[in-house]
Amino acid sequence: MTLLRHIRRGLDALYLAAGVLAALCLIAILVLIVAQMLARWSGTVFPGGAAYAGYAMAAASFLAFANALNRGAHIRVSILLNAVPGPVRRALEIWCFLLGAAIAWYFTYYAYWFTYWSWKFNEVSQSQDATALWIPQSVMVLGGGTLAIALSDHLIHVLFKGDHRITRDLVDQSRGE
Repeated sequence: MTLLRHIRRGLDALYLAAGVLAALCLIAILVLIVAQMLARWSGTVFPGGAAYAGYAMAAASFLAFANALNRGAHIRVSILLNAVPGPVRRALEIWCFLLGAAIAWYFTYYAYWFTYWSWKFNEVSQSQDATALWIPQSVMVLGGGTLAIALSDHLIHVLFKGDHRITRDLVDQSRGE
């Protein structure tokens, strides 16, 4: 039982760390945009600033997936789930998490190989910065892998406990209703 608690704490820490890194990427986007504005106003050039902001946006998106899933921030159409009896709801949730996890693992597998070949062939971006593309692509693999782990975690939880671990923040929920 203690091992399972350590695994649970480790997974929760992984999801939180990915969310914190996503937030730091959003701050980096702000800093990059302000730096571009200052460079433009001072008449200097900031080569690759727009590309770096794009990389940070992609990193923020992929890193935030698992944390957003656990906090109930992903869109879940639960009209059907709320209308069916318990056993049918459980079967539908198992199906959804199984399909989601399979797709996320599939994506992560091929994103890994995409990144590997970018590294192997020394591909660089076509913008002024000429960044090695495997660097921003590796964040995509990390975020996709974290999402795949989170979906698999929820699938296992539904299989053994009967319900998922997705929480809903009442503040977030009240804004949309």
